[in-house]
Order: sequence, then C-alpha cells, then structure tokens
Amino acid sequence: MGWSFPWVSSYESDFGFDFGVSVPKEQAAQMVEAGAPPIIERLAAECGTDPAGYMTERQALLAFAIEDGVVYQTYSAFARGVEIMMGFYALLDRAPKGRNESGDSEFWIRRYDEYPGSGAAG
Repeated sequence: MGWSFPWVSSYESDFGFDFGVSVPKEQAAQMVEAGAPPIIERLAAECGTDPAGYMTERQALLAFAIEDGVVYQTYSAFARGVEIMMGFYALLDRAPKGRNESGDSEFWIRRYDEYPGSGAAG
C-alpha cells in the first residue's frame, strides 16, 4: 500500500501472553468446561478450530512507539474498546434503537441470511 512505517507481528512469540491477550490452551479448555456460551462452539467451527483453540486469543488493540531505543506502550484497548476496528458498530450506535442488543446471546448481530424467516437459517 506504499506505507513507509514498519509493521511487526507477535507470531510465535510470548507477546500475547505478556499482555494478557493469549491464554494457554489448557486454561481455555477449563473455561469451556466451566460454561462458555454456546455460540463459542459455532464460532470455533467457522474458524476451523475447537472451542478451546478459539478461546486462546482475545481481541486487543495495542500501539507502541520507539524512541532512542526505548519502546513505549502508547495505547491499549480490549473487548469493547476494540470496536473501533469494526466500523459497523459505530453505524449501529446511530440507528433509532442503537445496537438493539437483547436476549441471552452477546452475539446478537447476524449475517442477512441467518435471521428467522430468511429461508437460509432458522
């Protein structure tokens, strides 16, 4: 894209664990056994993993700067604070009923063909 700043990745490092974003699979399995929401199984399958594998990584947005060889953490956001990366939430917040979150599922938004009566899903 022509950007002139360096991008880095935490792949195959302890970085996610250091910042509480990654969870060991054994711990994630215990969370699943303790009663993870039923949607976790579905989301895991859609991602090609099992529920414990799905829960090993959490959403986070972290920013860092380096100056004179010293690295500074300049910003961090987790859970709902990461919504800035998902533009549809800001649009829904301006709708007459906002996000219209209700029911016992925190995953209330669906793709157009997943609503009851769409003919594609129940």
